[in-house]
Amino acid sequence: MAKSIILIGPPGSGKSTIGRAISRKLNSSFTDTDDLIESRTGTSISQIFIDKGEPWFRELEEEVLQEELAKIAGVLSLGGGAPLSESAQEMLRKVDAAVIYLDVSLATAAPRVGFNRDRPLLMNNPRGAWQALMDKRRPIYEALATHIVKVDDRAPKDIVDEIVRLTQ
Repeated sequence: MAKSIILIGPPGSGKSTIGRAISRKLNSSFTDTDDLIESRTGTSISQIFIDKGEPWFRELEEEVLQEELAKIAGVLSLGGGAPLSESAQEMLRKVDAAVIYLDVSLATAAPRVGFNRDRPLLMNNPRGAWQALMDKRRPIYEALATHIVKVDDRAPKDIVDEIVRLTQ
């Protein structure tokens, strides 16, 4: 594998699905920071938000991000909010990996996310909350990305093929 790949983007952009598919295609490892946090804490992300609050979660998320970037090899999928802090952005700018922003519209993300209670930041007025998150996050995602890949109305295989072509 020529270069490690980091996937960023909002909830519903397909980071986990696409990340797993890329790792299979390239025969490399796949890591999802949300999965790592859930296994480390023994609880779901939504439960962490309820029990400990977002600031505690973001601190742990940043710790996990730092650990993973220090040893990156393969494909790494970040939680939607992982790249938001200044220090996370700094780490992502310095890492020797392709940062792929999976750009998705609300229309495509909505059925994927289902706007269920497992998305703590989307619980009240999920569509409005998703749009507000994106208004804040899109400039950050775009600034960090080595490549922006539109995912609307595309089969996962086509998205994977494009990312592999862009990064190898």
